[in-house]
Amino acid sequence: MVKKLRPQNYNEVLYVGHFFRKGIPVLMDLSDLPDDEAKQLVDFATGLVFARRGALDRVDRRLFLLQP
Repeated sequence: MVKKLRPQNYNEVLYVGHFFRKGIPVLMDLSDLPDDEAKQLVDFATGLVFARRGALDRVDRRLFLLQP
């Protein structure tokens, strides 16, 4: 199972972390965010994946797959 998320603002990064920490892969679609907020979410996801020894793959320009 992969959880698909389309955050509308940076505050929704909590959902990304919640599902990822539970061991659920997260498909993060940032197409609705301005560039600066999208960059913040990618930075967060990069740190999360690094700390949890997972993987982060760019599927498309603003679509990322976080794998625990």
